[in-house]
Amino acid sequence: MDTSVAQILQGLESGLPLLLLHFGATLALFLIGVAVYVAVTPLHERELLASGNQAAGVVLGGTMVALAIPLAATLATSLVLVDILIWGAVALVLQLITFLIAIWLFRDLRRMIESGNVAAGTALAGLQIAVALLNAGAMAG
Repeated sequence: MDTSVAQILQGLESGLPLLLLHFGATLALFLIGVAVYVAVTPLHERELLASGNQAAGVVLGGTMVALAIPLAATLATSLVLVDILIWGAVALVLQLITFLIAIWLFRDLRRMIESGNVAAGTALAGLQIAVALLNAGAMAG
């Protein structure tokens, strides 16, 4: 077998388990973040999505992207599982706080999203993604 192929396979054998562990932990954090978001927000996402509410779809989609961005930065910059878990949890908390502050600052936002106002949903999703990018940048140092 060619030496370079053997080195690649050896690297894969030693690195793949760690990659899967870190990815699995980050994916679990992401799923927990989405579940917590759905549980703590005043919106009833499942009902709104089932009724075809596009604004709720934009908000939930934006939320998922916004939760994933800082988690991806943590995954890319951390070498230790505990580091990923701690900073990933911090990232999720910051993203959830962003949503709660937005709902508090723009008191009609919930009503607008529930009534299907896509502009309101897009603005909220944009805010969440913007904060996620700043969050990720801060974590990447």
